[in-house]
Parts: sequence; C-alpha cells; structure tokens
Amino acid sequence: MWFLAVLWASCLLMGTQSQSSASFRRADAGSGRCQYTFTVDSPTEASCPSPGSGPEMESLKSRLGLLEAMVARLVGGETLSWSSQGSGSQSGVQDAYKQVMGEKAQLQREKQRLDRQVQDLQQRMEELRQETERLKSRPCMQQPPPRVPQIDSSFRPGSVPELSHLVSRPVKTRGDKSILGDSIRHLENPGYQEMTAVVTEVSAPNLEGPADISGCGDLVWVQEPKVHRKAETIAGKYGVWMQDPEAKEPYNSEMVWRIDAVGSEVRQLFGYENMDQLSRGFPTKVLLLPESMESTGATMYRGSLYYQQKLSRILLRYDLQSENIAARRDLPQAGFHGQFPYSWGGYTDIDLAVDENGLWAIYSTSKAKGAIMISQLDPENLEVKGTWETKIRKTSVANAFMICGKMYTVASYSSLNTTINHMYDTATSQGKTISVPFKNRHRYNSMVDYNPAQRKLYAWDNYYMVTYNVRLGKQE
Repeated sequence: MWFLAVLWASCLLMGTQSQSSASFRRADAGSGRCQYTFTVDSPTEASCPSPGSGPEMESLKSRLGLLEAMVARLVGGETLSWSSQGSGSQSGVQDAYKQVMGEKAQLQREKQRLDRQVQDLQQRMEELRQETERLKSRPCMQQPPPRVPQIDSSFRPGSVPELSHLVSRPVKTRGDKSILGDSIRHLENPGYQEMTAVVTEVSAPNLEGPADISGCGDLVWVQEPKVHRKAETIAGKYGVWMQDPEAKEPYNSEMVWRIDAVGSEVRQLFGYENMDQLSRGFPTKVLLLPESMESTGATMYRGSLYYQQKLSRILLRYDLQSENIAARRDLPQAGFHGQFPYSWGGYTDIDLAVDENGLWAIYSTSKAKGAIMISQLDPENLEVKGTWETKIRKTSVANAFMICGKMYTVASYSSLNTTINHMYDTATSQGKTISVPFKNRHRYNSMVDYNPAQRKLYAWDNYYMVTYNVRLGKQE
C-alpha cells in the first residue's frame, strides 16, 4: 500500500511538470479492489504519438498566443515613447554627465588637498621625532640634594656641649634608633641651648589660575570649557558663534549670533537675545545673508558681520541695521578654498578676528609658502592697514586668535588635552613658543575666537558651543 501511495505522489509531481508526457488512472477491479493504471509516452513520437491537439494543449497554445500579443504591444509602446522623448533624454544625459564630471573634478581637488595635509603631517611628525631624539640624547642636569640639618643626639637638657662651630654628622642607618640631628648653634649664653626647626612654606595650588591683570597682557591661563548649547542637526557639526564686543543699535552686546557652517549654501544668521535664549534654542532674529559664506572664519564687530565670500578671497562687511553688504574688499594674494587651511580643514584659509586693537585677518599666501600672515583691517572699508609675516605654518596649527595685538595658535583640534603653543606680537614683530594648557572636551574644535569685552574665548567643538575664561598677565 505504501508503494502505491508513493507511486501515486510521484505521478502527480511529474504530471505538474509535463501534462502531455504521462497519465494516471484508477478504476474498480470488480473484486473489492482498486486497479491503478500508469501510462507514459514513448520518447519517440513516431513510435507512440501523443494527441497533440487535446484540450490541455489547445488551452496552452491559446494562452501563449495571448502572451505574445501582449508582449508585442508593450514593446511597441516603449519604442514609441522612447522615440518621442529622444531629444529630452539626450539633453538630460548631457546634463548628468556634466554634473558627474564636475563632482569628479571637485573630488580630485579634495584629494589633492588631503594629500597636502598628509605631507604636512608627515613633515611635522618627522620634526617631532627629531626633537624627541635630541631631547633623549641631552644629559639631564641633576640638582644636588639639599643639605638636611641634623640634630646632635648627645645633647641633653641642662647640659652644655663644648661646640664652637657647626658640626655636620653622618646619616645613620635605618636600624639606629637615635635621632638624626643637626649641629647646635652656640648661643651667647653658654648655660642655655635652643633647638629650632626649619619650616618651608609650600603654597597650595591655585585652582582658579594665575591672578588676572587689568588691561592688556600675555595670555597665561585658559579655564575649562563651559557648554552653552549643542547643535540639533548635522549642519551644526561645524559653525561659528559670537557676541559683538562693541554692539550698535538696534542690537546690544548681550545679543548672541550663530551660523551653522555645514552645507553647500551657508547663508542663515540666527540671533538670540542672550545666552539663556541660546541655551533654550529660541532665536528672535533670522537673517539671510545676500552672499554665501565660506568656512568658520566670520566675526562680529561694531554692528557688522565680517565674513569671507564663498569660493573667493573677497571679504564682506554685512551691516546688521540695514541688512545689506556695506563693504567688500579683495584680500591681496590670500589663499582660499583649501589652499592654506588650519590642520582640521574646512576651507579655513581666511580667519577674521577681533581684539582690543580692532579687526584682523589671519591667512597665508603662495609667496609666504604657507606661513601665517596677519593683516590689520579698517572696520569700515576693509582696507589693509598693516601686514606681518610669521614663521608658523598655517596647516600645522588647529586654530588661531588675537588678544591685545598678539596672535596665539592652538596645537591640536582633536586632542583632549592640548596647548596654545605659539605667540606672535605685532608690536615687536617677534614670535616665541609657549605652552598654555587648552582642552578640546568634545574632540573636534573647528572655531576659536576672542571677545575683548567678555574676556573669553568662544569655540565650536563638535556640535557644542562653548566658552573659556582667560587670564592675562606676564609670561614667565
């Protein structure tokens, strides 16, 4: 019985694959049993021809004919549609090809910029390696141990030892329980001797940093960063934010301005009444800049926003009261759009800054071979009033800012604990290496600017808008 069931199932499966190649039939044998008959066509049609014109075959042929007709109509419709849209499609393909080629050229330029950064980093690493080897080879100057005063263990109260001068005693072993002592000073009264202890005062560490001075001085201390707000979207990974140190009507110095710098068109300027409204995320003013901005080098001064026009070395002054461009100036020979950026990138070729002495531009030129140039600008018409060339490579530092006519550079944009490592004084045209601790709490600092009215550094660290209190004094 099992054999018959398996045979019957196999016949059903074969019947589904080829309806005209096999047949199966069941009938009553008349003796109370079933008779099963299984018929298979011969592989040679001539020897055992199968009925090719049965109902199943006729139905299949009819369906195939309908399918061929539908395919023919569909193919004909697509050809007609293609021929009618040929010219439009050709122009669309050309536009797409031009766009792809433009993106390819842009990627090639980006690759060249990254290659330059890699070369600069390799050169910097080699310099650091050589400096490390030099320091390792230099012998350490050991300070002689201070002389420890000793107390004479033979002294007893009421006795007067016969000492006319100071006597130095050898240090005793750990097992000796006698007191290590110093010579006893011979007083004028031989009947009285006094033992004295020398106490050295060690001042406790000043957690608030060194004392601040009024007016200008050197940067000697930077406080831990304080977070005011985190950007909501990817557009705020990099950005610039500031307060006007010399604000003009209709805005005051408490007004906070913010620009998210990620995007193909950076034009939105958000204004907040104060720091509290910034932290809450409630802007009271949104302005659309007439021309797109490049990078995070913008600054605010005397009622105007100063920024670099996209894909050019042109500087713009945007007047907040009239909401129009009030002045524009081409910064002579300045690199732009990735020629001489800071080490973090971001097309930071031109960085505008404000301090107690006015408006500045920090940049580089091909003539300077990548060294930082500093120019003081007229805040009204952006005319260059003076220029200084330093020996600091712009691509080797993460950021720069001005305080009291001195430029300071930050060593790293991503290290948690880094330093402010260079200072250049425009008053003396002299620079030097310094080491003021600086912290990138969120590991990607794309903007650092100084506000002389608040006496703080404003920074944009990986979505976070932070400030640092600073102290000015005299460098040791």
